[in-house]
Amino acid sequence: MTALLIRGGRPWSDGGSLAGDAVLVVGGRIAAVGDGDALAARDDAAGAEVIDAAGALIHPSFADAHVHAAMAGIEALGLDLSEAHGARACLDRVAAYAAGHDGPWIVGGGWHMSDYAGGTPTAVALDAVTGDVPAFLVNADHHGAWVNTAALRAAGISASTPDPADGRIERDADGSPTGTLHEGAMALVERHLPPVTADDARAGLAAAASTLHGFGVTAWQEAIVGEYGGHVDATPAYATLIGEGALAARVSGALWVPRDLTVDSVPALVARFARLREANAAAGFDTSTAKIMVDGVAENRTAAMHEPYLVPGCDCGTRAPQVERGIAYFSTPVLRAVTAALAAAGFALHFHAIGDRAVTEALDAVEAIPVPDRNRRRHHVAHVQVVDPVEVPRFAALGVTVNAQALWARHEDQMTELTVPILGERRAAWQYPFGSFLRAGAALAMGSDWPVSTPDPWQAIHTAVTRQEPGSDAPPLNPSEALTLSQALRAYTAGSHALLGLEGSGVLEVGARADLCVASRDPFAGAPEAIASTRTVVTVLGGDVVARS
Repeated sequence: MTALLIRGGRPWSDGGSLAGDAVLVVGGRIAAVGDGDALAARDDAAGAEVIDAAGALIHPSFADAHVHAAMAGIEALGLDLSEAHGARACLDRVAAYAAGHDGPWIVGGGWHMSDYAGGTPTAVALDAVTGDVPAFLVNADHHGAWVNTAALRAAGISASTPDPADGRIERDADGSPTGTLHEGAMALVERHLPPVTADDARAGLAAAASTLHGFGVTAWQEAIVGEYGGHVDATPAYATLIGEGALAARVSGALWVPRDLTVDSVPALVARFARLREANAAAGFDTSTAKIMVDGVAENRTAAMHEPYLVPGCDCGTRAPQVERGIAYFSTPVLRAVTAALAAAGFALHFHAIGDRAVTEALDAVEAIPVPDRNRRRHHVAHVQVVDPVEVPRFAALGVTVNAQALWARHEDQMTELTVPILGERRAAWQYPFGSFLRAGAALAMGSDWPVSTPDPWQAIHTAVTRQEPGSDAPPLNPSEALTLSQALRAYTAGSHALLGLEGSGVLEVGARADLCVASRDPFAGAPEAIASTRTVVTVLGGDVVARS
């Protein structure tokens, strides 16, 4: 049997350090943890590949509980603006791309809302570098898009175009569209984009998997499976790569619940999902989870709030009520009907909830599920940005896991300039209450939401512990909600593996799957402010090295 011996490091698992300095892997499983010399002398270690951890941390691999891997990989094939900071730098990158692009559309994304007044760039600015070629650029959080005049024209969007029920068109004083589309309004243009080919989808997913391996991620949940927001359904790409043995990862997907659902259409949806679950399982792709997006995001005022947003200088009385308090994508009867039916059919529920009203509605929907059905699967709420303190104990009481995107729990430009001013001091203090969740007994998992933010778990762990951006002199965001390093690392390893149903992974225990990593350093040995300097240098999946740097 193939053997691997990682020695000279600090083994860590499930919240604590382990005795010894080495881990022995035999036949894809962890055979022993202990003294390196003693393990090397074992009969089953004969001929083992030896990796020197050089004093660094040896830990279970990461599992990303909320990621859009296929989307990230496909988007990387187009115009990537994620590293362009500042309006001028962003336009310069668009201009350089447009100069060498001969396709019918310019498609890409990653621009940052905080680079523009109110988070809303204009078509006029984009026209200057794209000309008459229609352009569609999704922002970094993927809840809005920047389009040029040619794209508005192609989609027939004008002052007379009504806002869709699940989105908003930014307009000037006379109602004319200015070039930013929020949430469901993006679909008005997306339906005109060139289709993504099957080859591009497979190539994008393969590239994304390689990127995740490099960051120590060996398992993940594709947070949206199905056609959503102009993005291609990644199911065929997953099925193809799995069938070819070309996807080295433990993966699952969450089937997308469409926003136009009605109470009457719930039975048909659940029946369709059951058929998809069976067909995908036969292809090796687990889709026994359903994704329900309850609301939008805070920075563009589409996250569902109990009380109205504070919008300086805005006569919000002229806006529709759903804009004042955000957008809840499902009525209470529809949300409760679909959650109950999906749970009864054996699906796990993966909610997107950012505003305090969305969190309440997600928990209320779970509570309304009959207990036998409620407890059949691990339900979870992702993002949990603004949480009324009275709701915190309900997660543990209902058995709902917190699926945290910890990288966002810090002061940076978007938080400081766009989000805090419209939340106000009281609600801003309710953001990302990770410490309170653990103190109340909730289960905690973590994910990246890549390509919204980096898939590097060490960056998220740094923020979970410090509540600061690396190198920033901004004050910590709600520091009482900080986690210890052990708590954060456990959430991204054992916590996420458990949430995804991967029993026997996410821990360094004899008999467990040999899914593990070697870090570049021992983050426990330095200051918390240095956590972000940690890198993954070796990633092991089932005993095989899948990434090494």
